[in-house]
Parts: sequence; C-alpha cells; structure tokens
Amino acid sequence: MFSIFKKKSSPGVDLSGLVTDMHSHLLPGIDDGSPDTVTSVTLKKGLEELGYSKFIATPHIMWDMYKNTASSIDAALQNLLAADAKNNIRAAAEYYMDDYFNEQVKNDQPLLTLSGKKVLVEFSFVAPPLDLKDQLFQLQIKGYEPVLAHPERYAYFASNKTIYQDFKSMGCLLQLNLLSLTGYYGKTPQELANWLISKNFIDLVGTDLHHHRHLDALRQGKHIMPAVQQLLQQGRLLNPMLAA
Repeated sequence: MFSIFKKKSSPGVDLSGLVTDMHSHLLPGIDDGSPDTVTSVTLKKGLEELGYSKFIATPHIMWDMYKNTASSIDAALQNLLAADAKNNIRAAAEYYMDDYFNEQVKNDQPLLTLSGKKVLVEFSFVAPPLDLKDQLFQLQIKGYEPVLAHPERYAYFASNKTIYQDFKSMGCLLQLNLLSLTGYYGKTPQELANWLISKNFIDLVGTDLHHHRHLDALRQGKHIMPAVQQLLQQGRLLNPMLAA
C-alpha cells in the first residue's frame, strides 16, 4: 500500500542516488523554514518518499534576521529527533556572509559544518559583497572549505560566468538547488543551473526545502531526472559520502 502511494505522489522522481539532502530548512521554528515540529516531520517524510535517506538541516544564521547559534540549532534538532522515529538527520548551518559571520571567522569561533571543514555560505541575491573573494580566502586561511550555496541563483553572475571558474580555482565547492532545475526560481537560475552542470562544476546538490510548496515542486519535477542522472554520472557529487 505504501509503495502504491509513493508512486502516485511523485511519479518518475527518484532521488535515492543522492542519498543525502545536505541543504534544507527542516528544523522547526528557528528561521523561515518549517514553523513547527509537526510540519518538520511531514516535510521530512515527503523527502524520504522521494528517495532521500539522510539529512543535514542547514538553518539560516543571518544576524539581522535569524540570530541562530549552535545552542538554538541543537535545541530545534532535538525537538525534531524526539518527534521523528528515524535517527537520520543532523544539523549544520547556512551562514550569510555578513559582519557577524566575518567576526566569527576572524575570532576563530567554531563553525557548524556539513562534514569535516565544509561550511555552507550564502550572500545577497542583489549584489555580491565587494570583498567576496577575500572573505572566502579568510575562511580558507582558518582551515575551512567554503561551499557556495545555490550559485545559480545569483542572477548577476549570468553576464560574467567566468566567476564560477574563479570559485573553482580558489578551491570552493558549488552546491546546486534541485528546485532551480524545475524552474521554481525563474528562467535565469534554471539556465545557469544547467550550464553549471554542463561544465561539471557542481559538487553538491540540495533541496533548500522550506515549506510544502517546495516539496510539491519536487514531487512534480520528474523532468529534472536527466540532470540528476548526469550529475551522478559525472562522479564528483559528494552527497552520498556525507554521513548523517
């Protein structure tokens, strides 16, 4: 009965080869993602029906809006673990590269990592920081490996795609949002996503799931499967190696 429901809810979508969703906002009540534990459990179950078996939740740390710390993130994680029978989720963070983040890096404050020293970072969708490359370099000096969240969503890079090669040359990892492949964010992110895949630039993929609308878009996204298969065949995706 369960397998029949699964096929009806997400025909043609099988993300099991990715194993780990390493970018989501499943933790309850601490950012613009899931508002409560019940929603978190429902969203997580929906992703499991799409094939995911491990999860790394990455709540925002954006000091003007979401003043999360290791303690607040762990508290939300424990609430979810208490409500969910499976022990297949852990937490990191999605760091906005603001002054607070820069001070943490400068003062050697421990950062929440995806795995090892891999740190998920993001910046403004309006314009990049003027000192972006220097910020990334300072992060690397401290021994971290920057993972740039959803680089395809920075539409201002569309006219200067050489920046992506610069990121790769610097040793940054690039993380693609699966929702970009569905066209959820618009045409430019979708085109950039496919271009990045064609250049073999993508190291990680995540759902960046916030709510049920995102889950529904993924459920209806069977047309993204060729791109997912291409990513898996390229042999550089790190998702399956990330332990939950």
